[in-house]
Amino acid sequence: MGDAARVSVIIPHWNGIEILSDCLDSLTKSTYPNLEIVVVDNASSDGSPDWVTEHHPNVNLVRCGENHGYAGGCNRGAEVAKGKFLLFLNNDTVHEPGWIEPLVESVEVDESVAAVQPKILNYFERNKFDYAGGAGGALDILCFPFVRGRVFFELEEDEEQYDIAAEIFWASGTAFLVRKSVFEDSGGFDESFFAHQEEIDLQWRIHLMGYTIKAAPQSVVYHRNAATLPMESPRKKYLNHRNSLLMLLSNYNLPLTLYLFPIRFVLEFVAALYAVALFDFPHVLAVFKSLGWIVIHPRLIARRRRRVHLLRKLSDKEMMGKFYSGSVVFDYYLRRKRRYRDLIPNP
Repeated sequence: MGDAARVSVIIPHWNGIEILSDCLDSLTKSTYPNLEIVVVDNASSDGSPDWVTEHHPNVNLVRCGENHGYAGGCNRGAEVAKGKFLLFLNNDTVHEPGWIEPLVESVEVDESVAAVQPKILNYFERNKFDYAGGAGGALDILCFPFVRGRVFFELEEDEEQYDIAAEIFWASGTAFLVRKSVFEDSGGFDESFFAHQEEIDLQWRIHLMGYTIKAAPQSVVYHRNAATLPMESPRKKYLNHRNSLLMLLSNYNLPLTLYLFPIRFVLEFVAALYAVALFDFPHVLAVFKSLGWIVIHPRLIARRRRRVHLLRKLSDKEMMGKFYSGSVVFDYYLRRKRRYRDLIPNP
């Protein structure tokens, strides 16, 4: 691969020198011959920027004066990246040495493919898929995400059941490669998301532009899930609820938005009632805080809708085949379909 296209690995970072050290050490073992590594420091308070400068002088370090989150950090990394391809990567990952080559090959052999993700396994239990990405993401029409290998909190063991390359709806922000030209044309990550589901929103727009997203299971990454923001964090729950609603209100055409939002609104109240039954009052607050944010940001939603309209090449009718046609909430909780293979028999 002497003429290999340059890949810019972009790592947004906020505190945690130890996990960043493991990630950068792992990247040095990568066999891909043309890498640029960009670390975007989101105003860490633990001396991370100086540590990177001292221990990894070949890394392109971007110092931010404030925490821009995953979305903002990645955007700032993309601005300085020189690669044909951008590889967005969480700082709490380690990787197989040959993990980048299958990603590049997947997009280079097919011009319609804009982005691709590796198989993401759990760092601590390496026979299991990781919560954040598994073998590629799916989305139901009400904007509830799930992945090949994980439905809500049910994680499958990796038995090579998803080792065939396949089209997916979204590639996990934990690790995915995208054409820089498509990323720029799409407008990049929406920084109002801050963190969580911003990659789904980005790739929804990429689908609307006429491209596809794929999984490349020959590429393997191991992820320490929730190293930055714990699973039970009320802020994480708030961002997940809010950002999912923001996608639904922004990315469909108006008739479908008006049809689906009342259904989703009811499910938000069901989620709140379920949290009350579990005495999980921080989760209840997260649900209502997310709804409140939506109510007071109509102009932002309107701006997002205009941007999507300008990018759109596919109609919602053409998009429907890319979504899971049922409700993953209904199928998981009432029909007891707990695995991706139960929902989609021929994944």
